[in-house]
Amino acid sequence: MDIDCVRVRNLSKTYASGFHALKNINLAIHPGEIFALLGPNGAGKTTLISIICGIVNASEGSVTVGGHDIATDYRAARSLIGLVPQELTTDAFETVWATVSFSRGLFGKPKNPAYIEKVLRDLSLWEKRNNKIMTLSGGMKRRVLIAKALSHEPRVLFLDEPTAGVDVELRRDMWKLVRSLTGSGVTVILTTHYIDEAEEMADRIGVINAGEIMLIEEKTELMRKLGKKQLTLQLESPLDALPASLAGYALALAKGGNELIYTYEGEGGRIDIIALLEALDAAGIRFKDLHTTQSSLEDIFVSLLRGDQ
Repeated sequence: MDIDCVRVRNLSKTYASGFHALKNINLAIHPGEIFALLGPNGAGKTTLISIICGIVNASEGSVTVGGHDIATDYRAARSLIGLVPQELTTDAFETVWATVSFSRGLFGKPKNPAYIEKVLRDLSLWEKRNNKIMTLSGGMKRRVLIAKALSHEPRVLFLDEPTAGVDVELRRDMWKLVRSLTGSGVTVILTTHYIDEAEEMADRIGVINAGEIMLIEEKTELMRKLGKKQLTLQLESPLDALPASLAGYALALAKGGNELIYTYEGEGGRIDIIALLEALDAAGIRFKDLHTTQSSLEDIFVSLLRGDQ
């Protein structure tokens, strides 16, 4: 097993109230990848991250980070992890420089002003290094949390809803930084409500709902398998019904018979389009415009939660 891999085996969490927050989770995160964990509120995302980071104890199962068990070898496992939590929890009266440097010291790392400077510059915090945290905007405080998480040079970085409520500039800066980190071999696990973010950034997608993993898939493969494509034809003249000669195609009339919609999947569907256009011509059906659309990751996510897939 690679030293930087995160492995979760048969993990469950039941609270004293009897609530089953996680149910038999099995997960392996690959070194250097960006893994996006998607799920609705209350699905178990934060609980799972908290257990992997050693903040919450599991009821059953095990977690290893870089080969170190998070329960029996906590210090070694935790030293490999950086966590950016959802909540803006910072030392209000400390300066940016002091709080980030202190976080590095907590993990027993020797002082490295040059590294701290690089992190602050990468997050556009350098000009604020001597400012007290209490004077910063919400977006700047979020940047400080990210800097603190990176202060001890972790090999695994957890981002729990990292861009919730932050400005577009920070989102752009942060994803630029994330890409540079994964380029140097850092593994990134993120939860996000911005599904477009996961679609743009992630290598693999995991979907969790009601404490259970519904699927784990390479993003491109997930899009290929579950992402439906549609060809919409705007007709020159409306149709009352589809001709019998077109019965073999997945066609639907829309907008009062003025549009013809063909749903297809994958490369084979593109070949069928040629045959469809020939069949339309043979049936005397003319169109004045056409366009194609493809399901986004958000469409796939919603349909999965509804049980459509």
